[in-house]
Amino acid sequence: MADKYVPRLKTLYNDEIKESLKKELNLKNINQVPVLEKVVVSSGVGKKREDKRFTETVELTLEKITGQASTSRLAKKSIATFKIRKGMGAPVGYLTTLRNDKMYEFIDRLINVALPHVRDFHGVSRNSFDAQGNYSLGLREQTVFPEITFEDSAVLHGLEVTFIIKNGSKEGSTKLLEKFGMPFEKENK
Repeated sequence: MADKYVPRLKTLYNDEIKESLKKELNLKNINQVPVLEKVVVSSGVGKKREDKRFTETVELTLEKITGQASTSRLAKKSIATFKIRKGMGAPVGYLTTLRNDKMYEFIDRLINVALPHVRDFHGVSRNSFDAQGNYSLGLREQTVFPEITFEDSAVLHGLEVTFIIKNGSKEGSTKLLEKFGMPFEKENK
């Protein structure tokens, strides 16, 4: 029986990062160490929700980038000025939730392949953490991923990547993502 493939970042986390974070954060128990629970990749369709070609492109792009099917999201509120009714009509966005091996593979591609292709890139913001230590990252266009072909890049749209971190605080989550190789902006001292 052949050995099962284990993603590089997952092995790195289990072998080195976990123990290192426990010491750096002065935690008593290894189970208190911040751990990546899931990654949510989403894209809204905005004003173009009625444009069938645009919504299909967004849906297919998410599937190509993440390697799994995306789900459509309907409006949660009625907003008259945007002509949106709660739960009715065309989807207002699409999202995909990644866990386990697919999550680690996606993060590896995002950090080492996609982010270096962003134009005028100086690092990602350190101010995008919420109170629970989750991190959100926005990309202006999907073309930074190598899976996107020229035909797919004819219709440009943005993406949002949210890292859901269990046992996270802003400090702990920052250290975890830095150890994965996330290129944060340099702090001005």
